[in-house]
Amino acid sequence: MSQSTPAQASEGVRLIVGLGNPGERYRLTRHNLGFLVVEELARRRGSSFDRLECNSLVAIEPSLVLARPQTYMNRSGYALRCLAEKRDLKGEDILVVFDDVQLALGRVRFRRSGGPGGHRGMESVIQNLQSESIPRIRLGVGDTEETLEGDALVDFVLSPFLETELGEVEDMTARAAAACERWLTDGPEATMNEFNR
Repeated sequence: MSQSTPAQASEGVRLIVGLGNPGERYRLTRHNLGFLVVEELARRRGSSFDRLECNSLVAIEPSLVLARPQTYMNRSGYALRCLAEKRDLKGEDILVVFDDVQLALGRVRFRRSGGPGGHRGMESVIQNLQSESIPRIRLGVGDTEETLEGDALVDFVLSPFLETELGEVEDMTARAAAACERWLTDGPEATMNEFNR
């Protein structure tokens, strides 16, 4: 993207990145919810992840790139930085979608900036882009009954959803995809007002 005024910047290319781990064994795990959301978004828009770029599977539209980094979660930022540099994108042009154990299952929260909140994938993104001013959608996968740490936390996020949770996961995925669309068309304030209730 060339040098532009703020008004022009909003009409340029945007990047929506879902965080997750590559491979079939991780597909329906809690940590791969970001992948599921961008896949749903691509399905709604008639796009497909048909190309590999910056070690990411990407679906490319004229003014939007959807990406699923194939670097594994904790190195997501390397792929994201490559995608952003290639298109001269700033933090506010990028939306990152990821799971969050701090939120109860089913919750969808939009934030326009902030720290990683203990999420290693988002930590990698912030380090590589050298900015906390990156919009993100956090997706609740947590169990409000229990606080998990260390190996127990790793086991939890890498475990598949329970059969009884799948309806809620499907609903959350649909709402998160709608939040992505809202961000694209109406910006962060409108997205926050609609989805942070």
